[in-house]
Amino acid sequence: MITADKALERLKEGNRRFVAGESAHANSMRGFHPDLAKGQTPFATVLACSDSRVPTELIFDVGFGDLFVIRVAGNVVAPSQIGSVEYAASVLGARLVVVLGHSNCGAVVATLQELRKEASVRSPNLRSIVDRVQPAVRPDDTLETAITANVRLSVERLTHGSQMLEELLDSDDLTIVGAEYSIETGEVTYLE
Repeated sequence: MITADKALERLKEGNRRFVAGESAHANSMRGFHPDLAKGQTPFATVLACSDSRVPTELIFDVGFGDLFVIRVAGNVVAPSQIGSVEYAASVLGARLVVVLGHSNCGAVVATLQELRKEASVRSPNLRSIVDRVQPAVRPDDTLETAITANVRLSVERLTHGSQMLEELLDSDDLTIVGAEYSIETGEVTYLE
C-alpha cells in the first residue's frame, strides 16, 4: 500500500508520459495477465465519466491492476459509487480517490441545456444523472465552469456521503481530490 501523496505523484508522472507520447505501460496493456487472478492491490481509485474518450488507465499511463476505476456518466456520485469507493479504500487499501471530470462532458451539457430550457430529458434513467449534476451548475455557467463545479460537487458528496469515508479522511488514511482531463490536450489538471 502506498500513501495518497505518492499515489498522486505517480498519476501525475503517468499523465506527463502520456501527453509526451512516452508511455511506459503501452506493452503491458496487451495480453492476459494471469497473476491478477490472485487478487488486486490498486494504488488509487478513480471515479471517472463513462465517456469513451477518457481511457482512464491510458491517460495515467498505468497497467492492469493499478487503478480501481468506477465509471459513470458525468462522474456523478450515487450510493453505488460511494459503496465502490468504500470497498476500494477499506478492503483494497487504496488511499487516494480522484474524481475525474473532462472537457465537453455530455452529462454536463445535457444539464445546462435542461436548465436553460433548450432541451428536456425524457428518460427517467437519464434524468437521474442530470438530477445529480444539476445542484452543481447554474443556467448562466459556461461549460468549463459547470464541469469544474460538477467535479467539486462529486468530491463533496464523497467527502460527506459516508461515515466510513469520513472516518478514513479524518484519520488521514484517505485523500479525495478533484481533477479534469482535457480531451483536446490529454492533460490532467488537479483542482485546488
